[in-house]
Amino acid sequence: MLLVPDALRLAEGDGLDLVEVAPTASPPVCRIMDYGKYKYEQTKKQHAAKLHQRGTQLKEVKFRPFTSQHDVDYKLRHATDFLADGHKVKLTVMFRGREMAHQEAGQALLTRLLATLATVSTPDHTPRVEGRNMMVIISPKTRAAAGKRKQPAKSASSAGKAKKPAKPAAGAATATTTTGGSAPAETGPSRDTTKDS
Repeated sequence: MLLVPDALRLAEGDGLDLVEVAPTASPPVCRIMDYGKYKYEQTKKQHAAKLHQRGTQLKEVKFRPFTSQHDVDYKLRHATDFLADGHKVKLTVMFRGREMAHQEAGQALLTRLLATLATVSTPDHTPRVEGRNMMVIISPKTRAAAGKRKQPAKSASSAGKAKKPAKPAAGAATATTTTGGSAPAETGPSRDTTKDS
């Protein structure tokens, strides 16, 4: 244990700073360090931590109660992409004018949407009506469960296939045999029989 003046002299002798680490301890704990370098490293760590953070956002996909199936499929692809990126998705069915009398159509549409997205999402609550909108918020399923895909098993026929024979080297001589009583082909490297004119 050093007294403060002795610790200050030691720090100044090395060109470093005396930094109080635990002021509430008895006696207070100090450390001799380069304070500027320490602050720089802390800033870099905080910046790196922010880069690796992924904030989830609430994305909204809007429908009408009598939207055509093609448009529903198109919007569902967007919802699936949002869920794959880890965002929550708010599915909203908007009613205008006399469409409020046909809320069962909106309910049926939301039920179909939830059934279609059931493999990649889970609803946070049951569909509810807010003013002229019927909505439900869905969250992506955990990545561990969604990311597991079964690897195709190797079939016995593919596992037992014989290996193909290796190709001969470019300069190696090959011997071929022919049937029908003709003489075997010459072995050895081929010769260029063309002459320059």
